[in-house]
Amino acid sequence: MAEPKPPQDTAERRQVTVMFSDLVGSTALSARMDPEDLMLGETPEDPLLLFSVLYGFFAVNFTTFKADVCRDLAAQFLALAEKQKTSGPLVFGHSFSGAALLLAGDFAEARAHLDQGIALYDPAEHRPLAMRFGQDPKVATLYFRSKALWLLGHPEAARADINQALTGAHESGHAVSLLWALASSSFFVDSYCGNYTTANARVDELVALADEKDAALWKAAGMLGRGWLLGLTGRAADAVQTITSGIAAWQSTEATWSLPSWLSYLAAGHAELGQVDEAWRCIGEAMSTIETTKERWFEAEVSRIAGEIALKSPELDAAKAEAYFERALAIARQQQAKSWELRAAMNMARLWRDQGKRTEARDLLAPVYGWFTEGFDTLDLKEAKALLDELNA
Repeated sequence: MAEPKPPQDTAERRQVTVMFSDLVGSTALSARMDPEDLMLGETPEDPLLLFSVLYGFFAVNFTTFKADVCRDLAAQFLALAEKQKTSGPLVFGHSFSGAALLLAGDFAEARAHLDQGIALYDPAEHRPLAMRFGQDPKVATLYFRSKALWLLGHPEAARADINQALTGAHESGHAVSLLWALASSSFFVDSYCGNYTTANARVDELVALADEKDAALWKAAGMLGRGWLLGLTGRAADAVQTITSGIAAWQSTEATWSLPSWLSYLAAGHAELGQVDEAWRCIGEAMSTIETTKERWFEAEVSRIAGEIALKSPELDAAKAEAYFERALAIARQQQAKSWELRAAMNMARLWRDQGKRTEARDLLAPVYGWFTEGFDTLDLKEAKALLDELNA
């Protein structure tokens, strides 16, 4: 069989070369790739050629998350799609922009892009692009929008997105799209809503599919999801062991995306077991990772968990805990993350209740809880309601 030939020297080819040169030095991938490699098998008439180049860079820098680079690449992708008025790349452009903004902690703007991507989606036209870009664009967009919706305080809408994503992924028959949908359910929406049985079932499905496809990143993700659920259901020792193994497997793929959340879950497990030094080590690593990568979507929760560790230390430090809870509240408010704000407000309210400041505790928690209009059957909202009832008694 003859080797594939790169396209002839054309204006499009020269544009790709210039784009590649501009990106050199801004991504980890650039040191290992060449424009000739990017274009093998392409034709000059391929309207998706430039988008393929940008997508390759975006995918690597998203997995090894670099917030500034990801935002820039997503913006380039979207600007090119808007210039060429090609609907498929527009869907992906909004999806990539939303994903990058979400992980950087800009939840409202992320949702706006994700809403646009979903509104533009046409299954007949855009589902086949999964073979080119590695995922069904609607499933991936729903994955990220479900997280944005939950963070912004809309748990029912988040669950609706996950169910829609799972249906679409099964219909498409595209394995990676299904892995995305299963991950969002098990690691995030269903877990945070307290639907542990559903979340565990979807972790099992994810692990089975990842094993079948020998997908190392998703195998690691499944291990991490299982570990987190073990922690949530009171099995701290098993959680620590499983999450530790999962982080090692995750990092063996060179992935850093979501590392602050995994380290925080590990810290919580160590704290539950009384291993406070290890808990502080993990939470410190999570904080330093956030500062390095600027992956800030979990930043409020990292501070909240740090406050819980302060309360579980041998020498209980209420002042330190209160400072961390206050920081968590400030970050959540700045990000408009109502669900993170609710969790931090509950921690602060419990601390103040235990200090005899019941009125201050109620006045802090009541307006946050009162903001919500849906999801009253979810775990956090039920716990907030029970705490308010206690404070009002």
